[in-house]
Amino acid sequence: MERIALVLGVTGGIGGAVARRLVERGWSVRALVRAHSAHRVPQGVSAVIGDAMDGAAVAAAARGATVIVHAVNPPGYRNWNTVVLPMLDNSIAAARVSGAQVLLPGTVYNYGPDSLPLIDETAPQHAVTRKGAIRVEMERRLRAAADAGKIRALIVRAGDFFGPGAANSWFAQGLITPGGRPRVIRNPAARGVGHLWGYLPDVAETMVRLVEHDRVPAFANYHMGGHWDGTGTAMVEAIVEALGAPKVRVAPFPWWALRLAAPFAHMPRELMEMRYLWQQPVRLDNARLVATLGEEPHTPLPQAVRATLAALGCMP
Repeated sequence: MERIALVLGVTGGIGGAVARRLVERGWSVRALVRAHSAHRVPQGVSAVIGDAMDGAAVAAAARGATVIVHAVNPPGYRNWNTVVLPMLDNSIAAARVSGAQVLLPGTVYNYGPDSLPLIDETAPQHAVTRKGAIRVEMERRLRAAADAGKIRALIVRAGDFFGPGAANSWFAQGLITPGGRPRVIRNPAARGVGHLWGYLPDVAETMVRLVEHDRVPAFANYHMGGHWDGTGTAMVEAIVEALGAPKVRVAPFPWWALRLAAPFAHMPRELMEMRYLWQQPVRLDNARLVATLGEEPHTPLPQAVRATLAALGCMP
């Protein structure tokens, strides 16, 4: 029996990673994309021209699908307050008609300091940022629709993404500069503060295993343990080791520059809002995930870092 998946956000890091893994597992995968992005659809994925803001287009693309991967974000990460929730509502409406499960990549933005440092799936979601509040509402709507028996919903939460395809990430935009051997590595973490990372291929593998699992409830929420950097320096050290000689200089991240730019530019303002996640340990408890799958897919950090640097054009 043909297994069909619809991916929204296939040109992004996690959407593309999940789409490629589904293809490898024998799924028939469609991607709803705008015409100018059709050439970026991964090999083996069928491009369907449309917009996630168009409910009719989403419903048509989801016809016959058993899973809708909702990994879409606003272009340029702008207009979250007017775009994000309508896009999710379109996926929920399409799932109600097709009977598909909605798969949402979760974030740690949902949690405020009261839930830190170790977060399980029952922790209160008291977001302290605008983007975090919208993510909380997204999950509330998924749970409400699932509890009403209208859809099935699956949320998989991980740390900061890194890996091939994760161009819009702290790794690629904060720690290093892509496109050549880095001259300096900048560490956003406060001294001695742990940080959680999620390697995209591991996250995608976990999501696909859960989608294919026959005992996942109608509403399911799982956390990934990922790569826990307990000292706040392990990721930086892994990058230094991967690059080899000559040793690359490590410096603190210039938060002061973002603070000065925040009143005038969108991206610095967004990054400053999330600084609290670098100022105290943020770790996810993966006990529920391990109990369900028996293990969490986990690529060794040195291998994952080398693959990420190679994809970013930073390796010889």
